Amino acid sequence: MTPTAVSHQVRLLEEWLGQPLFLRLVRRVVLTKAGETLLPTLQGGFDAFERTLADIRQHDRRKAVTLTAPVLFTARRLIPALADFQAGDLDLRLHASDAVVDLNGGGADLAVRYGAGPFSGLVSEPLVSERFGVVSSPRLRLTRVDDLFSVPLLHIDWRRAGDDPDWKRWATEAGLSGLAVEKGARFSDDTHALAAATAGRGAAIAALELARPELEAGLLVNPFGPILQGQPYHLAATPEAWEDERVQTVASWLRQAIIGAAAD
Repeated sequence: MTPTAVSHQVRLLEEWLGQPLFLRLVRRVVLTKAGETLLPTLQGGFDAFERTLADIRQHDRRKAVTLTAPVLFTARRLIPALADFQAGDLDLRLHASDAVVDLNGGGADLAVRYGAGPFSGLVSEPLVSERFGVVSSPRLRLTRVDDLFSVPLLHIDWRRAGDDPDWKRWATEAGLSGLAVEKGARFSDDTHALAAATAGRGAAIAALELARPELEAGLLVNPFGPILQGQPYHLAATPEAWEDERVQTVASWLRQAIIGAAAD
């Protein structure tokens, strides 16, 4: 409301009361005795309005929980599990981003974070640790590590921090010398490399959690070891959000979808 409109409403109130609420002096106003009597009641009422409206707005927000996760994890692990998400009137919003979302700033309620942790200012728990290994189409019939000399090697240029495995590291762990670990097609993300491997275009060192849909469908196989350990995926939230019943509903679904699948 404009100051003029407020002034008009105050004068109407004074007319209704039959007495002034303010002494209007030069460049300032002072409460009359009637104004001083009325002020605490009105102030308490407006404060109560504000608290109630804030509670209603907050309750409405909690009908939706925003979960942020890396793009590939969202596409390859969360979206396939959505069919099992049942939470009454709760809406789940998936925010796929490789950028770290500020949970304290309200950008999301819950996050899947890849890395060793801990995460400053957040409550977190590990969901599952990523593992890396050779994947290939079963049509290539790879059965021994020496078979790799006869197929193209597919490379993924990792964008995550740390020492996630590549062919060089895998070959060292496998004790396989002489493999041309720098040759072959290169891809900027797992999805394209996995598509090429599924089409029989070669073998890749892949994140096995991200490759789970193809592995479970039999489109890819992990023909032999070694399996190399990566970093864990964590479930993370602010301490306040962690106590929210709706956030815990989503967390429980995630535990079943991710940890339960890994146990199987």
